[in-house]
Formats: sequence, structure tokens, C-alpha cells
Amino acid sequence: MTSRHDHDRGLSFDLATMTGRGLMDRRRALQLVAGAGLAALVGCGSGDDGESTAATTTSTGGSSSTSAGARSAAGSDAECAAIPEETAGPFPGDGSNGPDVLAEEGVVRADIRPSFGSASGLAEGVPATLDLEILDGANGCAPLTGAAVYVWHCDRDGRYSLYSPGAADQNYLRGVQEADASGAMSFTTIFPGCYAGRWPHIHFEVYASLADATGGGTALATSQLAIPEDACNQAYDADGYAQSVTNLASLTLESDQVFADGTALQLATATGSADDGFAIGLSVVV
Repeated sequence: MTSRHDHDRGLSFDLATMTGRGLMDRRRALQLVAGAGLAALVGCGSGDDGESTAATTTSTGGSSSTSAGARSAAGSDAECAAIPEETAGPFPGDGSNGPDVLAEEGVVRADIRPSFGSASGLAEGVPATLDLEILDGANGCAPLTGAAVYVWHCDRDGRYSLYSPGAADQNYLRGVQEADASGAMSFTTIFPGCYAGRWPHIHFEVYASLADATGGGTALATSQLAIPEDACNQAYDADGYAQSVTNLASLTLESDQVFADGTALQLATATGSADDGFAIGLSVVV
């Protein structure tokens, strides 16, 4: 892709899209505590160059949960830090900028690869599962049972359904699920492509309940997760991701407009391979 999405226009533009959530104050606080070891909340360490890292290993396929280390750290006496607020970008599909997929029957689903309703397209690419764990920051990071999460991301070609040319008549790679008793949920999807100007990422909104998510309620949190570089390099070796290889080569997490101020709470874990598929996981505190 050669065109730049609106949320690639820099932090000044992204901040203008926020609605008084106190993003910069929260970010500065998170940067101060990140050095004290809060990276353990998402089961990732820090490399010698200061960039957060997450191990990628070969798996036999199928889904995996977010790391046990992330759970234990989040549930300990250590400070329980909320996920940073981020712009939803110009393609949320939640009614705030045009289409509202959340109002459509069928949006609550585990497999978000196919379109649903009157659309019939299927997003192709390296198989992936997205495993999220939603934790209650006001309750010692206990599981937020009954919370609901809406996730969306671009396809292999960097296009967003409902908006991008060639995918505007589709609604794939969008879906909602309800957290179980342990605060967990899993989506079946594909590995997102990398488009010009943005590090590979997945958008999500957390709601207090399924009724809030599908009934026009206000999100508890809107954020994005970053996918580890090693996993991206492996996935983009597969057919169909050639443009992603080119786009990723000019990017770093430090240069990304969203993740430049730190990824201690947003860098997911990723295990697997391009042949067997990947499991991407993150513990999210709201």
C-alpha cells in the first residue's frame, strides 16, 4: 500500500481525536513505572537496546492463552497499570465514524475471518488466534468476568473492511466476544499485514458487558496491541505478504506514531510459525 491512513498523520492528529481521557498524563506516568518492571504484566522483557521484546517459538498450531507470567504479575501486589488509551483510528466501524458493525446481528463470534450478514468475503492469510485476558484494575487485577471486547484489524493487504477500496463491501476481521470467568476470550483470525506508516497492530475496545458492546454503550478502554517483530518477519515470509515485508523494513516501534512512547503494556506475546499459525496474546487491565 502506498497511501497513508488518517491515523498515520502523527501524534498531534491522534491526540485531537481523543475525548479528554488524559492520554499524555497517563502516558508519562506509565513511562516512569515501566522501568520498574511493569513489562512483566504482559510477559515480555527488555532487550539490550531498550526495546521491549517477546519470545517467539514454533508451535504445533491451535490457540494458546496469554502467558501465566502475565496473569501472576497482574494479580500480585505490584501496581496494576491500565492499558494506555489510543485513538481508534479512522476505521473503527463502531458508529463513531460511519458504519456501525456492532449493531449488526452476527458480530458476536469467535471466528472473524469471514464476513457475515449480506457480505460473503473471506480474509486470507497466515492463520492466527488472538487470546485476550481482561483484568479489573479497580479490583486488584481480578478477572473482569462478563466484559466484552470488540477487535478489528487490517487484512493481509493492509485494507480495513467497511472502508478501504477493495474491502468496503466486506465486514471481515471484526468481531465481539464476552470474557469467561477467568476474563479470557479467543478470536480466530489471520496475521495482520503491515501497511505504510504503521507498525503491525490490532485495535480493540473493552466494554463492561456484551449488552454495552452491541447496544451503543461507552467503552471502558480503547487501545491497540503491537505484534512482536520476530513474529512479523516469520509471518511475512508467507505468500501474499510481500508488500508487508517492504513496509516493515522502514519501521520501528520507536518510530510508530502510536507506540513511540513505549509498549510495556501493549506488546503482545506471539508464538508459532507461518506454516502452523500464530497465537497472539495480551493481558489487558482496564
